Amino acid sequence: MSTEKAFKVDLDVVEDGHTTKATARLLIDGEEFVASGIARRNPDDPDLPKIGDELAAARALLLLARELGKKVDEGIAAYEGHEVHVSI
Repeated sequence: MSTEKAFKVDLDVVEDGHTTKATARLLIDGEEFVASGIARRNPDDPDLPKIGDELAAARALLLLARELGKKVDEGIAAYEGHEVHVSI
């Protein structure tokens, strides 16, 4: 028997001048994981907002994955009775 689950990540992106901030949110079983990523454009670089959006989003998602990985480590460690670090 297989069980299908779906998790939704909400990703908000806000540009403010040369800075773009992305915030990623994931809700699993009532627990919310939140992470933010920032991208700053050098004033000498061309104005390409999509790149800043993508970089800020990538950083937020990477940090969100790390937060979720820590939660996995804690859960396994509680079961195993010793510190655990799972590769993600």
